[in-house]
Amino acid sequence: MPFSLRSILKRNHGSGSSDAVNGGIVMGYFTNWSIYDRNYKPHDVPVENLTHILYAFANINPDDGTVFLSDAWADEQIRHDGQEVPGNALYGNLGQFLALKRRNRHLKLLLSIGGWSYSSNFSAVRDPSRRARFVESAVNLLKNYGLDGLDIDWEYPESPQDAQVYLELLRDLRRGIDEYAERVKQAPFLLTIAAPCVPSKIDVLRVREMDEVLDLWNLMAYDFSGSWDQCANHQANLHGGSISVDAAVSSFRSKGASPAKLVLGLPLYGRGFDGAKGPGSPYGGVSPGEQEGGVYSYRSLPHQGSSEEYDSRACAGFSYDPAHGRFITYESPASAKGKCDYVKHKGLAGVMFWELSGDAQGERSLVELSAKALRPLDSTENHVDYPESSFDNARK
Repeated sequence: MPFSLRSILKRNHGSGSSDAVNGGIVMGYFTNWSIYDRNYKPHDVPVENLTHILYAFANINPDDGTVFLSDAWADEQIRHDGQEVPGNALYGNLGQFLALKRRNRHLKLLLSIGGWSYSSNFSAVRDPSRRARFVESAVNLLKNYGLDGLDIDWEYPESPQDAQVYLELLRDLRRGIDEYAERVKQAPFLLTIAAPCVPSKIDVLRVREMDEVLDLWNLMAYDFSGSWDQCANHQANLHGGSISVDAAVSSFRSKGASPAKLVLGLPLYGRGFDGAKGPGSPYGGVSPGEQEGGVYSYRSLPHQGSSEEYDSRACAGFSYDPAHGRFITYESPASAKGKCDYVKHKGLAGVMFWELSGDAQGERSLVELSAKALRPLDSTENHVDYPESSFDNARK
């Protein structure tokens, strides 16, 4: 049968809702640098409570558009378990995730391309020849490294010209991964993006046309407040404020995004403000933080001497230490539960977490809480056969 973009859209997206999933989504970012400073490795990922993993990040060569792995040692070389596999084998985080996928057929792995640090390199795709190289190299990574799809994280298109280029890039990627799937007689692969929640960034996008080729929109529904603000505010509030999750969802829906493709991002970190009286108040400065100014892992919150609070009107969690005037805004179990209820009420796809190494263990795990709240979870089977891979253990 002749292959065309029109047939792709009709087969995968003609219903106006995503048919790439069959239950609630619980998705999490795994960052390749987390194996170093946090000693967080693929075997630490709670795969029983996740449906998708976004592996972050691949980079882009701005000179020719080639997509490439950003840390070859972490991504494909390190022997996590000391095991030697005969032949030309895929090791590293990606080799570990391929093995996890074969034992957990519900678990899908996507490579996230770009991110804040590398997004300036998307300038390459404005040139058609470099865009073609981007697509070719991205598809090669998918078929070599045992992936179930690609995730594009461009932060952010700034003009109508950028929006058109973004749309063309996504269309070309959809065509490329679907042509590969047909050639190797496999189920379709996924195409998703990390989407903004700031109104001015949403307004730039060609939402209705992008929705036709995307399987999921992963909303970056956090960082609504930080050191750049005059007042300390909630960073991931569902309602209220100049930026909110609900306002972003409503904007995407009004512009043509399918509700069943919208995934709400939840932060696994907090932002701290010192010398504050609470949300909406001026502050003296950002808190010291752990690995960067003002930022704390969710797993360390609330701190000793702080009380965990819940703003039910905004559906936002925070802690407050009156002795130091320290206000830390973060996703709490109460606010995460409220957002899962919102997801179900609005008919959305599910939730996404940035990033997995920040989660707590046990009864305070937001990943586990969300998985319980959104069951039954998506059980669509992943891909485990990659006949065109250059790695022996990926082909078999």
